[in-house]
Order: sequence, then C-alpha cells, then structure tokens
Amino acid sequence: MSSRLKAALRRRLFLVVGALLVVLGTTACGQIAHPTSSDNEGVYVDAGPLTYQVQISRELNPFNIEDKEYLSGVTAPAPAPDQEWFAVFLWAKNETHSDHVTTNSFDIVDTIGKKYYPIPINAAINPYAWTATALKPLDIYPKPDSTAYFGPTQGGELLFKLNNSIYSNRPLTLEIYAAGQKHPTTVTLDL
Repeated sequence: MSSRLKAALRRRLFLVVGALLVVLGTTACGQIAHPTSSDNEGVYVDAGPLTYQVQISRELNPFNIEDKEYLSGVTAPAPAPDQEWFAVFLWAKNETHSDHVTTNSFDIVDTIGKKYYPIPINAAINPYAWTATALKPLDIYPKPDSTAYFGPTQGGELLFKLNNSIYSNRPLTLEIYAAGQKHPTTVTLDL
C-alpha cells in the first residue's frame, strides 16, 4: 500500500473517530439544552434539571362548565370585583439519566414588579392540580393516562388570583424556581 493511500486512510479514520466522539460527547451529558427564558408560551424551557412548557394560560370563568372543574378543590375565597381567576397549565419532562422532582415554586410578576403566588388546590379533588412529582428519566408530567394529560389543557394547573390592573401592566411573566438555580426560569404569558 502506498504512503499516500495510508495517509488518506488515516485521515478518514481520524475524521470518523472525531465525529463519533462529538456525537458521544453531546449525547452523554443526558439532557437536551433548552433556554431558561422565553418570550412566549409553548417553548420548552429548562428549570434546574427538568424541562417545562406552558401549554396555555388564561382567565377562568367560574360560571363556565369547563372552568368550574378547574376551580374544584379550591378553598380560597372567590376573587373580589377587581380580581379574576387565572390559570397556567404546565407540562414537565425529565430528559436526564437521573430521577428528579418537579418544582412547586412559582409566581407571576407584572411589569411594575407586583408578584402573584399560586392558590392552593386540593389535588385529591381536582385532577388538574399541579403537584410536585418525582420523574424518572424520560418521564413526563402530567402522567400519561391522567385526566390532566388527556384534558383540553394537557397540563397541570397553577391557579392565581390576579388584580384587574394586570391588563395595564402586561406582559405577565411566569417565574419557575428550581432547586439549586440562581435565577428563575421565565416564560412570558399570553394575556
């Protein structure tokens, strides 16, 4: 075999090995990288080791048949005349090789810095209620075959009581606080 042919084969072998190392290196880390901030709903964002997605957010009407179900299990008083119920429906996935628990720490902040915190929902009564859940690798929340998974929102519910002043102080931002994260992951909500 000529020296030119040997050199060409070595270069090809070097390129193939290099390409394999790049592929192995990018898949070995165990998690697909997503941003930690999004200017709209529907984008996958990372908060700590897990990936989250806002499926939909919207005002709830307690006189609407569907929305009544989202308000079951809520013991907080009804909103005052200058307030409204607002729900954020969230999805999560564990794209790592280890078990992790979804966060249960959220807030919504408006443009003047006013923060709103989730209203407790009894998950034993309301099958849509978001609850911190342990996820094995590649698990998602809400769990497949659950009411929240197959429901119209396809997400776990975070319920807020917002002042009507939010319409003057838009956009609203959902902040997701994951353990060990220095700054919250943020998603701008459609309102």
